[in-house]
Amino acid sequence: MTAALPTQPTAMLRLGAELSLNINGHNLAGERRIALLSSIQRLGSITHAAKEVGLSYKGAWDAIEHMSNVAGVALVERVAGGKGGGHTHLTTRGQQLIQNFALIKQEHQRFMARLNQQANGLTEDYALIEGIAMRTSARNQFAGTVTAVSDGAVNNEIILSIIGGQQLVANVTKQGCQELGLFAGAKAFALIKASSIILVTEANGARLSARNQLAGKISRLTIGAVSTEVVLELNGGGTIVATITNESTQQLALQTGMAATAIFKASSVILGVAA
Repeated sequence: MTAALPTQPTAMLRLGAELSLNINGHNLAGERRIALLSSIQRLGSITHAAKEVGLSYKGAWDAIEHMSNVAGVALVERVAGGKGGGHTHLTTRGQQLIQNFALIKQEHQRFMARLNQQANGLTEDYALIEGIAMRTSARNQFAGTVTAVSDGAVNNEIILSIIGGQQLVANVTKQGCQELGLFAGAKAFALIKASSIILVTEANGARLSARNQLAGKISRLTIGAVSTEVVLELNGGGTIVATITNESTQQLALQTGMAATAIFKASSVILGVAA
């Protein structure tokens, strides 16, 4: 007589997905970033909001600056001084983003509930599928619209309008333009490495060959063992980050509030479009 093997309970397949918002294939915000904005709205403080959602102060500002650059408009405003000291609050666009995310999240939850109703009993037929998302190490990421394309023999010059109506210039091969569909009016995003940016504090009337020159004021300095990360708040809105040596930081006597210009070549700008 052979003993029967114990039966294993049938595993129930449950589907899950994290909601995130993208603009032209570029990540804008997910649950954590929206939670950060909500905390800022409620607490009026970046420091307290960052602590509440488990981010460092720098990590919170990095997220805010990234979202503003991708959205093309500032989401957070800082108010200095006044009775009780300065505070931080959301712009109208930042408040709208929270409200829209809440509405989208409700629909997303209903959609996932319907999928899970259909997924019961399908464990043996389906393997889990992992989503693949593009990630990039480029510190500066801007969403924008192509406003002009100048044809060349080998490369084309692309002008991209970004946050605040500012313009970036990129050199792209003619084949690259065709493959990406880069034409006036097309949506695209630009990537620029922080190490590709040169900071100038006093040009003294000098004329430079670099096609991209974005002026602003230094809003943050993060000094590391070898290099310093400099965040420049651009005059037209948005931010750009440069990485320079600590020696250069000392020679330029950089400090927050100082006027500076971010300079980089058109060949340092990488353009992409939504897949």
